[in-house]
Amino acid sequence: MNAPLLAVEDLSIVRAETTLLDHVSWRVQPGEHWVVLGANGSGKTSLLRALTGYLTASSGDIHLLGNRYGECDWRDLRERVGLVSSALQASIPPGEPLLDTVISGKYAQLDLWVAPTDSDRRAARKWLKVVGLRIPEDRPWLFLSQGERQRVLIARALMAKPDLLILDEPCAGLDPVSREHFLEVFAELASHHGGPALVLVTHHVEEIMPVFTHALLLRGGRVVAAGPRDRTLTSALLGETFGAPVRLSRREGRLQLRVPRA
Repeated sequence: MNAPLLAVEDLSIVRAETTLLDHVSWRVQPGEHWVVLGANGSGKTSLLRALTGYLTASSGDIHLLGNRYGECDWRDLRERVGLVSSALQASIPPGEPLLDTVISGKYAQLDLWVAPTDSDRRAARKWLKVVGLRIPEDRPWLFLSQGERQRVLIARALMAKPDLLILDEPCAGLDPVSREHFLEVFAELASHHGGPALVLVTHHVEEIMPVFTHALLLRGGRVVAAGPRDRTLTSALLGETFGAPVRLSRREGRLQLRVPRA
């Protein structure tokens, strides 16, 4: 078996007597696309912050792309891990042209300060086409819609040709039509040979496209289940994850979750 892209081993994070993650273990192998599912407060954000080096573990290990946390410069690894998150939006200058925002992903910067090369511009235009965004490349960030901003962030993440692409609640704030168009972009990325492994973090099962092969379910900082989607995405395990009886159904490859009336 190939070495995992990501290996989280017995990871715990405790802050001010509050346990954010409790002995979490998880592995992502090449060719797998994962969804991380859980309610608010389940530990999803803490796990992401630990993976990107912004939250130090109390115990346990993280191995990312063959490197162990604490034994390498995590800032260099960030250039090989793409991140799409609404949390990034506040750090992007309102007047920055969208093409510069995309290029900034190559250098793991927010607020691009290096001088872009012609090659950088060509690559940025290519990724904008991949994500289906066809608007003037000099349009400032301030004047982009939420859907346009999310597509720019995906193109930005792809600029570094990452091995792993983390999508943190990427559909937040999108209307239903924009959300469906956005999810199709993920499906297209997953179908590209040699493309990055995808990790979608969400609390909506409706966003789980058929391309996602595995699921990690979290509740209260602990792992409820982890593994192939057919074994983990069940009514019983999702009910345990969300702390209430639920009913999961499938239609044309998509999932729907209902909470039965009491």
